[in-house]
Amino acid sequence: MRKPIIAGNWKMNKTPAETAALIAELKPLVKEAGCDVVICPPAICLPEAAKAIKGSKIRLGAQNAHFMDSGAYTGEISCGMLKSVSVTYVIIGHSERRQYFAETDKTVNQRALAAVRCGLIPIICVGETLPEREAGYTDALVACQTLIALAGLTGEQVAQTVVAYEPVWAIGTGVTATDQQANETIGVIRKTVTAKYGAKAGRAVRILYGGSMNPANVKGLMAQTEIDGGLIGGASLKAGDFAKVVMHDR
Repeated sequence: MRKPIIAGNWKMNKTPAETAALIAELKPLVKEAGCDVVICPPAICLPEAAKAIKGSKIRLGAQNAHFMDSGAYTGEISCGMLKSVSVTYVIIGHSERRQYFAETDKTVNQRALAAVRCGLIPIICVGETLPEREAGYTDALVACQTLIALAGLTGEQVAQTVVAYEPVWAIGTGVTATDQQANETIGVIRKTVTAKYGAKAGRAVRILYGGSMNPANVKGLMAQTEIDGGLIGGASLKAGDFAKVVMHDR
């Protein structure tokens, strides 16, 4: 059985003080969670978040990581730096990174490899735009993105990674893929992993839905056989809403 994950991507929101306050509000609401709970605040908030989550079930994630250990990469943060402030997970290749900051399939792979080498768990994002879906390219595109992102990893390593399917057309728009659409595409990703890395990796890899999951639609999405959790955007910025997603089965 794959343990579900609900991860909150805070994007460019919250100061360190606001981070501490949100976590303090969230902790009692998710203390009985049956899933892995992850928050991914901005990098400047990670040390404060690490202190605030102590004694709770919440784990810490980052929103990005560079693929080099150190060097002349102004503005970047290495996996080792993240690990030094108690980060466990790191989002890799979010569509906003691809769209606004020239992230490519190649750099997604480089960052994923660096995260695994460092002992972090990558949450690797894949997904299609609306024109790509309308043209019928969804399955081929997410399969290709997945294979490139995982290239160079062993089956055992792939089994420990997390993939997030995020239809770009559903991020921050309030539009959500139907339960069936999300489940079918995540099934394609799982079949892709299975074909390349074997049945054990295919069964073990956890695949999340990352397109506007919220308290209103979480039960339907999480009832699907292939969906192992969610990468939550806007709903993760309010403790009550995020807790409702985390505790959807209670």
